[in-house]
Amino acid sequence: IETTYNDGKDSYTYTLILCGGVLDPGKSSYETLVQNRTQTSEITVIGRYNDTQIINGTDWIMLIYGSGDKYDSHCQQEARTAMIMISCNKKTLADDFTIIHEERDKSSDCFYLFEMDSSVACPIEESHLSVGSILIIVFVVLVGVYIIGGFLYQRFVVGAKGMEQFPNIAMWRELGNLVADGCDFVCRSQPRSSETAYRGVGDDQLGEEPEERDDHLLPM
Repeated sequence: IETTYNDGKDSYTYTLILCGGVLDPGKSSYETLVQNRTQTSEITVIGRYNDTQIINGTDWIMLIYGSGDKYDSHCQQEARTAMIMISCNKKTLADDFTIIHEERDKSSDCFYLFEMDSSVACPIEESHLSVGSILIIVFVVLVGVYIIGGFLYQRFVVGAKGMEQFPNIAMWRELGNLVADGCDFVCRSQPRSSETAYRGVGDDQLGEEPEERDDHLLPM
């Protein structure tokens, strides 16, 4: 991660590697944050990862890297220290690395202050099932046990075949009919017309024969 800072006269590039050395392996000495002066390519180590302190809050982490290169004339030539404030940002792993301030006008405890955004500083969100979700899961499990257990019982104990293997098939058929009747009653906008009585084929062509036509067949 890099950021550039201009102070009017000079330009500096700061390079950060959180858990490794920035310089070449042959020149590495645990440097995790270095300053590169653009005009002269002078490299200054700001902090080393073998001297690290971590302070964390609810949605932030403060990394303090000590044992940097010593000041030439400031801060009684003490070792440089880098402080990096990491704020929670769920949308990025590491972004907006910026130098905020360099405090070197004191006699001691001087530091460089940086900030950046990262999802690692965000609190862990625990997932909890709602009461409704738990009830749905319990209901689905019970229905599954009912169907599978009833099927096995009907097949291997009762000896049912085909659709008769479904548990309580007669009750569910009757329930289906009742539901259909209820939907028909609620949803139909007009009363159902009366059903016509069944009449055999050609019945409408047969006229009423007077009883007197059969009277001569009766025994006297």
